[in-house]
Amino acid sequence: MAAVSSARQGADRDGPFQLRGNSFTMMVLKVSDPASPDFFTQLAVKVRQAPNFFRNAPVVLDFEDLTEETPRFDIAALVTNLRALYLLPVGFQGGPRAVQEGALAAGLTPMPAGRAAKLESAARPADPQADAAAVPAPPPEPVYRPTLLVTEPVRSGQQIYAEKTDLVITAPVSPGAEVVADGNIHVYGALRGRALAGVSGDANARIFCHSLEAEVVSVAGLYRVSEDFGNDVLKKAVQIFLRDGYLHMEPL
Repeated sequence: MAAVSSARQGADRDGPFQLRGNSFTMMVLKVSDPASPDFFTQLAVKVRQAPNFFRNAPVVLDFEDLTEETPRFDIAALVTNLRALYLLPVGFQGGPRAVQEGALAAGLTPMPAGRAAKLESAARPADPQADAAAVPAPPPEPVYRPTLLVTEPVRSGQQIYAEKTDLVITAPVSPGAEVVADGNIHVYGALRGRALAGVSGDANARIFCHSLEAEVVSVAGLYRVSEDFGNDVLKKAVQIFLRDGYLHMEPL
């Protein structure tokens, strides 16, 4: 029996596939007026500003602004037109029932936002017996991870991700490289390529660099491309942060 058990374990471990959980950062496209004739014209302009950033980027479509009164539109055509811009729609959030059904028919995956999930939970009918039996779960232990320190140049095509911590780089970041952090990003050198701070939603995260020459910078999902950088910050020591829902850049 022991030999059979061992062989079975080995077969499980060496099988042709492995299922694992993971988390990924994806762009969210908020769809407020899908029938607008300028929808794809304006989106194409935005994509052309940073083609390497948007090319083959997975996108979640946010339909929360739409209502039952929103005019019907072809979601399959919307998906096709987004793919023509090299965006890859993979899921959707919110929206009235008809829109959700159309999104499912177009092959998109429902991805409820955290806020929507909480509202749905709060709206469920109360169950006194369940409430009496429920025991409050203890608060999760805080997760501490030391700052990720990188002392070598970050080369083109390389990606560095500081999960649940800050990222400190004491060398330059090359064009085509990507530096990502759940917390702050500090670059003590030229920042080229792409820098994304607060990717798990931390709106207090910031980006600091000695010389801003990046293709794209982003904090908590809000981004700016190099064409939007003013001469007062370009190739200067800069801090980048959110304020009042906008991405700001200030010389250090």
